[in-house]
Amino acid sequence: MLRVVGLTGGIASGKSTVADMLRRRGAVVIDADALARELTRPDTAVGKGVEARFDTLDRVRLAEIVFSDPEALADLNRLVHPAVRTEILRRLEALRADDGVAVLEIPLLVESDTAYEVDVVVVVDCPEEIALARLVAARGMTERDGRARMAAQVGRSERLAAADVVLSNAGSMDDLREQVDHHWPAMAGL
Repeated sequence: MLRVVGLTGGIASGKSTVADMLRRRGAVVIDADALARELTRPDTAVGKGVEARFDTLDRVRLAEIVFSDPEALADLNRLVHPAVRTEILRRLEALRADDGVAVLEIPLLVESDTAYEVDVVVVVDCPEEIALARLVAARGMTERDGRARMAAQVGRSERLAAADVVLSNAGSMDDLREQVDHHWPAMAGL
């Protein structure tokens, strides 16, 4: 029977790093952000809807618009999230006959008004100041932009309250890998 892991965490917490670690253990990762990028290409219905609403599909420009205007962010979410959910469910259905592990890497898993049926919720966590430093250093964001993105997500305490497993990514990569090794049997239902 397929085991479904919901993987989430705040921006720059290390979700993708953990997803890669789980992929190397044999899990199939379904990345909601990658799907959103795929579904908002200019030649898609969702992309055309986003462009009609915001006059752009440029991700940097969209971020400037939506992370400074909660109503614009809500509009973008209404345009994109239903299509992402449909595609996630389609991909999950295709895996249902397998006995493996599917990881749903969904940044907004906790705050989503649409629940996903998962066997375990894994939260990758780090202090907000560490996440902010990563956004500035690795993604070239200003501190102001980074804080705006963080503010648009559910609070850290709410995300932690929803967790079955918490992976702390405040230390080294080896520390994170050890935690994944320790929790993998529970995540995989072994």
